[in-house]
Amino acid sequence: MVFFRLSPVPGSGLVVLCLILGAISSYALELNLTNSKNATCLYAKWRMNFTIGYETTSKSNKTVTISDLGNATYNGSICGDDQNGPKIEVQFGSVFSWTVNFTKEKSTYLIESISFSYDTNDSTTFPDAKKKGIFTVHEPVAFRIPLNDIFRCNSMLTAEKKDVIQHYWDVHVQAFVQNGTVSTKEFLCDKDKTSTTVVPVTPTTLPSPTTTPAQKEKPEIGSYSVNNTNGTCLLATMGLQLNMTQDKVVTVINIKPNTTDFTGSCHSQTALLRLNGSNIKYLDFVFAVKNENRFYLKEVNVSMYLVNGSVFSIANNNLSYWDAPLGSSYMCNKEQTVSVSGAFQINTFYLRVQPFNVIEGKYSTAEECSVDSDLNFLIPVAVGVALGFLILVVFISYMIGRRKSRTGYQSV
Repeated sequence: MVFFRLSPVPGSGLVVLCLILGAISSYALELNLTNSKNATCLYAKWRMNFTIGYETTSKSNKTVTISDLGNATYNGSICGDDQNGPKIEVQFGSVFSWTVNFTKEKSTYLIESISFSYDTNDSTTFPDAKKKGIFTVHEPVAFRIPLNDIFRCNSMLTAEKKDVIQHYWDVHVQAFVQNGTVSTKEFLCDKDKTSTTVVPVTPTTLPSPTTTPAQKEKPEIGSYSVNNTNGTCLLATMGLQLNMTQDKVVTVINIKPNTTDFTGSCHSQTALLRLNGSNIKYLDFVFAVKNENRFYLKEVNVSMYLVNGSVFSIANNNLSYWDAPLGSSYMCNKEQTVSVSGAFQINTFYLRVQPFNVIEGKYSTAEECSVDSDLNFLIPVAVGVALGFLILVVFISYMIGRRKSRTGYQSV
């Protein structure tokens, strides 16, 4: 656990900010602003990540996913006064900044707006960006909360504008804290209300079962790749089947490679493959390096349109699938399931991926999944058993034939 304490911000009194770095890669940010009387005036705790798309000098499109939000500073965060409302300002290095503004009404306060800025002059984060400069997306929110309540939303919230997608979850925030004490009365977002509602069941009536779809055929196998200035940097071959559960209804969708676009980006420690199509806004596979010698699937983000017109969005950046040594590929021919959440799973078929150290656009030697390895082990065992059985049959036949021969030459 690491704590950051800032010096006072002019005009706002003492500001105390705590950043808790959790075990997972998305940082849990916890903010406690106090006024000149050392009383809490604004409290916030949340998790977030960002995905940014940009055009390169070669006219290709790349995306960058930012989830390791370290090196944070909070210059400009204020409790607010008669002229200015409270404001949270967070800077992540010199490349990204994020701002939330609050306003107050008679009996409510508003999360008025959210702004996010990024600097494409940073060649490490945005290699070969065609347009250089600082870009800002502004998202009006105007979400009203009772004055002495704390807003809570554990579910995923998504804001998408221009080339930026923002994800927020595990959000707890209260502006205009009364008497320096954070409220225990929660005001829930609509998604949390839906997920926590319990429907009473009449004892004489059985609860309706979850609707299950008819068995779908296996998906087509698609080949995907990502290029950078050095050539191909990521390879993936797989059949993808998406399984979503919403309102007890299961939807199964097979990804069709011939109607699916793909982009991505490669860095020294992370790599991204993004798929999108007519009904898929984005499906992100984020890979990471661990212990400097292995790679794995660390994160999956998805947002897509369902048949009823609603948008289904899920993100999980604490996964651990498809683990293999750097310099090799990962392969699993058998069906495998990536469980992103209780409501979203991905079935893969004939999977092979290599997100790092691709040489001449070709896969390196593959590390096979345990299912395939077990199958490869069982095949020679089965062959050996069959040969043993055949030998035994031949031996028994020989002994029976020999016994009959000896019986034919007995003396009379």
